[in-house]
This record gives sequence, C-alpha cells and structure tokens, in this order.
Amino acid sequence: MNYTIVRPDQGLAPALQHCIDTKTKPVGALGQLEGLARRIGLIQQTLEPELRKPHILVFAGDHGAARAGVSAYPQDVTWQMVENFLAGGAAINVFARQTGMALSVVDAGVAHDFGPRGGLIHAKVEAGTANYIEEPAMSSAACRAAMAHGRELALGLASTGCNVLGFGEMGIGNTASASLLTHCLTHAELDDVIGRGTGLDDAGLERKRALLAKAVARGGRTVDPLEALTQYGGFEIAMMAGAMLGAAEARMLILVDGFIVTSALLVAHGLVPAVTDYCVFTHCSQEPGHQVQMAHLGGQALLDMGLRLGEGTGAALAYPLIQAAVNFLNQMASFESAGVSDKDPAPVSA
Repeated sequence: MNYTIVRPDQGLAPALQHCIDTKTKPVGALGQLEGLARRIGLIQQTLEPELRKPHILVFAGDHGAARAGVSAYPQDVTWQMVENFLAGGAAINVFARQTGMALSVVDAGVAHDFGPRGGLIHAKVEAGTANYIEEPAMSSAACRAAMAHGRELALGLASTGCNVLGFGEMGIGNTASASLLTHCLTHAELDDVIGRGTGLDDAGLERKRALLAKAVARGGRTVDPLEALTQYGGFEIAMMAGAMLGAAEARMLILVDGFIVTSALLVAHGLVPAVTDYCVFTHCSQEPGHQVQMAHLGGQALLDMGLRLGEGTGAALAYPLIQAAVNFLNQMASFESAGVSDKDPAPVSA
C-alpha cells in the first residue's frame, strides 16, 4: 500500500503568524485557537481557510475477543448501537445535528446483517475478527482490504467537496484492541494502557489485564504497524487507519476522537508519519492509554472533559472551536483595518 502524503509547505507560516498576531488582541491571547488557525491555514495553504461539508464517519466492527470477557457488555451491543445510530438516538447523532455535521455509519465488520439502510455504508470485510487471545485477529489480506476500503471512503468524500473528516467508532471490546496496539506501537507497558473501557469493575479490569497479557504472550510485541493490526486490531480500526491516510492524501482536516480512534492513528502514523500534520486532537479521553498515545504522537487536545464514550463525540463537540479558529482568522479586524492603536513600541534608551 503506497500513500502519497505531502507535508504542508511551511513557507506560508510567517504570513499566517503575522495575520494572527496583528488581529485586535494581545499576541497569543486566543491561546490554542491561534495554533489551530495556523495549522488549518497551512493544511489548506491559504490565509483564508474554509470548512466545507464537515462529515463524521462512525466505523463499527466486532471483536472475537469480546466473547472471552474483555468487555463489560455482550457483543450484540455493537449491532444494537449501530441501529441506535441509524435511528438518530445516540450521543453522536445529537452532537452532529447540533453542530451541522453530516454523519454516516460504516459497517466495517459487524457480526450482523443490516440489509440496505439509509445512512449506513456497507464495507464489511468479515463478520468480526477472530479471538486474538488464541490466533491473529485477521489475515494480512483482510487487514489490507479494510484499509483500502477506508482510503476509498475518505477520497470519495473529498471528491464531493468535503474537507473536514471526523472519526468515530463502535465495537464492543475495542478498547482492549486499542490497548494492545498502543502497547506495541509506543514504549508503554501493557498494564499502563489498559483501562476500564465500558465500565469494568475491579475484578473485570484484572480479568482484562490477564487476557491481554495472554494475547501478547501468543502474538508478541511487534513494532510493525501492519503486523500489530493483523494480530490485535479490529476491522473498524484498520478501516479508520486507511481512511486517515486517504484523508491526508486529499489534504483534509482530520478530527481525531479518543482512545480507539487514536490507536488507528498510531497505525497510520507508523506507516506514514506525515499523516499527523493533518490531524486535530479534539479531546483527551479518560482512558489511561490515551495520554500515552498523545505523548507519543506529540498531540495537544482541544478539550479535556473526562469523556470516554467514543462514537466521535469528542470530534463533534470540538468542531465549534475549529469553526471559531477559522472565523477569527477570516473575520476579526486587524489593528490597521480597525483603526485601533497597537501596543506602544519598546522605549528607546537614551
């Protein structure tokens, strides 16, 4: 798989910074919004960026290890929640409607037949992964197929004029998969990146740790992103990784949600590091492994609200801040245009 991702040309950075610094405010007074505006301007290579047809894709897939007890919920909740998304009743539906973002659900590998449905993209590779505690989660061919489907989805949206792509996911057991990928692709110890997921109690958390240690004893701690994905990933994670790479190829703004979405980004970054130049980290998850991921990728989250739901909810909630960054860059007056005096120059010594 060859991805052609061009890093944004930094030649425009001084002009963008000058534009930001000369708005009617003290230098740096808008904090992270200023860096966000600069990043979006560099991605789009313009002093006047625009956000077009923002879209959230929620990728769904089942995990064979869920039946072994790595989650507090039964595997059927995956397809039941997809039905909830399609009915418009989940948190991500509420927040996407509120922010005016389009929303589609992608069946990347759910163990359920949905039939033709509005709002559902059929991209199923297989009906869920194998149990990675006993064998690799997927074949190399299936992994590559999932990534290729993701790339096609991103490029297809780009062809319609969309230049903002948010990522969400649904899959019972996928925090366990994300923990294994994070353990492989960062320097973190396994126990440090395993959290309670959907709400495990203390006994459930210990069981999860033991099961994931058993998985690593079987499959090893590989640093190769595709091998790690094949051993421990989910089809929704693989498809997200491919979609992120495709979105970066199309110079789209990528809105990264929480722990599971960032595990897909770890894979994508391991293949093509330049992908992170197109990413905005929308929030910091309560899952302990997410901070490890963020430190590894050099990310800074826009929001830290104790979220741990997934579904792309952090991306939708952060979108108004992204709009604010673009709007102040485009609409806020400069000292010169507003006829407002800038700060006094430094006094000249006698």
